[in-house]
Amino acid sequence: MTPKEVLALIREKEVKAVDLRFMDFPGLWQHFTIPAEALDESVFEEGLGFDGSSIRGWVAINESDMLVLPVPETSFLDPFTAVPTLTIICNIQDPLTKEDYTRDPRNVARKAVNYMKSTGIADTAYFGPELEFFVFDEVRYDQTQHSGYYYLDSSEGAWNTGRDEKPNLGYKLRYKEGYFPVPPSDAHHDMRTEMMLTMIQCGLKIEAQHHEVATGGQGEIDMRFGPLVEMADSVLKYKYVVKNVARRYGKTATFMPKPLFMDNGSGMHVHSSLWKNGVNLYAGSGYAGLSEMAMWAIGGLLRHAPALCAITNPTTNSYKRLVPGYEAPVNLAYSRRNRSASIRIPVYSPSPKAKRLEFRCPDGSSNPYLAFSAMLMAMIDGIKNKMNPGQPLDKDIYDLEPEELAKVPKAPGSLDEALINLEKDHEFLLHGDVFTRDVISTWIWYKREKEVEAIRIRPHPYEFALYYDI
Repeated sequence: MTPKEVLALIREKEVKAVDLRFMDFPGLWQHFTIPAEALDESVFEEGLGFDGSSIRGWVAINESDMLVLPVPETSFLDPFTAVPTLTIICNIQDPLTKEDYTRDPRNVARKAVNYMKSTGIADTAYFGPELEFFVFDEVRYDQTQHSGYYYLDSSEGAWNTGRDEKPNLGYKLRYKEGYFPVPPSDAHHDMRTEMMLTMIQCGLKIEAQHHEVATGGQGEIDMRFGPLVEMADSVLKYKYVVKNVARRYGKTATFMPKPLFMDNGSGMHVHSSLWKNGVNLYAGSGYAGLSEMAMWAIGGLLRHAPALCAITNPTTNSYKRLVPGYEAPVNLAYSRRNRSASIRIPVYSPSPKAKRLEFRCPDGSSNPYLAFSAMLMAMIDGIKNKMNPGQPLDKDIYDLEPEELAKVPKAPGSLDEALINLEKDHEFLLHGDVFTRDVISTWIWYKREKEVEAIRIRPHPYEFALYYDI
């Protein structure tokens, strides 16, 4: 879609407002809105100004002026606004130099794709994330100097089998038994269908929707794979739709990786493949139908996985999910079909076009532009340096003998550990100036100061259960 076509669409649909959106550094969509008549072709070239110092992880107050440049092909009609509104995703520029802003996550993703093309390895990087989420009936939480708690509830929750619901009609989902039951046990079927259809209305290509494993309202809606930047844009639309449809139903949705204790968390398993001239470079005659290049890409992902986790699993809560026993991919190994390995090679189809890698560590708290870019950079590094991934682990990893399991590398056990790994291993991200040193150092500083340290100094409710009577 060109700027002229965007303006024609505004006239055709009688759009009254244009919502301009961009991604902050940690990973939340930001926006401001202008009257439709304020958008003309010059805005697509010259941009509009805003205060960048108020955006998390961005510029200092003395250099706060920034520009948003709408990207016309990202336009879609917002399905949730009271008046007809066209939403456009934007790139960020410095108003003085007119250069793309290095800490704009979408800029990082665009540079990652350009770097890949410059190497001659591939011309397209396809990504297909599987986002899981929870929909709750209620969420309450607070943290003060003298108190701290959270409370979640869901009519589906196994903990509500004995609640007086006047009447309680049963059909609560047992822990870890939420995968694929039909209604009435799946109480969110109609809501997820509305989410699915709304996503399609917003331009997303959807394959299926279903309940996920956990009790208490865990769901998944599967998107068809797409090019890296386009797919990251789609993740933001996806999350926007899920949260707002849930709100229509009087419910609340979260992509927090581990909101429930002792049940499955929410991941974002990411399928990926590299293509050139319409040919899937990961298809071959080797293990699980993979090419030598695909094996090197696996080698790159496994080599850099401890550092990647600082970007693909970027919250302290991420490491409540990355623990053994909940289908969590804590072991850095690869295998076909085996969902207990951090890298799985799906074997649903023998078609060369379907060959891909599934990196199972990431979760939905990540910034998709940064997560997909970091994965791509790791795969390219593996391919350029012909990194051997070793032997596959075609066993149930959780049934291995302790001595054998001890030899399998592990994902980091905390965000702080992942950040330490990123400090040690980030040169592969700097190639092509994709992730600058400033981006890496700012990311580590922000995550450590605003999250790791903030959690570390606050008492946890369970500490009172453990220690109050000492």
